[in-house]
Amino acid sequence: MKYKRILLKLSGEALMGEQSYGIDINRVMQYANDIKEIHSQGLEIAIVIGGGNIYRGLSAEKAGMDRVQADYMGMLATVINSMALQDALEKVGLKTRLLTAIKMEQICEPFIRRRAVRHLEKGRIVIFGAGTGNPYFTTDTAASLRAIEINADAVLKGTRVDGIYTADPEKDPSAQRYDKISFHEVYEKGLNVMDMTAFTLCQENNLPIIVFDMNKPGNLKKLANGDHIGTVVS
Repeated sequence: MKYKRILLKLSGEALMGEQSYGIDINRVMQYANDIKEIHSQGLEIAIVIGGGNIYRGLSAEKAGMDRVQADYMGMLATVINSMALQDALEKVGLKTRLLTAIKMEQICEPFIRRRAVRHLEKGRIVIFGAGTGNPYFTTDTAASLRAIEINADAVLKGTRVDGIYTADPEKDPSAQRYDKISFHEVYEKGLNVMDMTAFTLCQENNLPIIVFDMNKPGNLKKLANGDHIGTVVS
């Protein structure tokens, strides 16, 4: 395996599958099976999931809701997605732990860095829910922060597209994909990889980001084995 420990960032929207909202169980089970494949080869895996398939704090703010209130609601949406993925992972035989930045003792453990690392060392899949526990920060920032805290080798950002393009490939068919790009070039070209807080955290801590298509079965395994999939930001 190319890596010893990774943080996998999944978007909430990806969990919708072909639906217009909510959670597509078939898509979640596909993710669980892909994760099981690389875990069985000895990789330590932590996961952060967004909540955009259920609730988006920024959209609610634009509609007139208080931003702090809206962001906390978004954090709860990430916990719902985390619980769905936890259930799917356990159905395929994996041991998991859900740790959240907001205390919810009945359903998960509070985030404690040393405990998270110990779970990973014992071969458990660790899911981080509720973002950073603070409003005004995205789940991208939570993913970058947790990856640094647990000393992950890379952030693997699983999306609906197969990398970073010169423009949005879903809107511009002439957009070109980058195989590899530097942090500086992403800044310079104004490319939308992660929000700036998350991106800067990765840059300052020399943590590579790999953007790839998570919806294609087998891509995660190829990436973990060192195949060139998606776009590497380093």
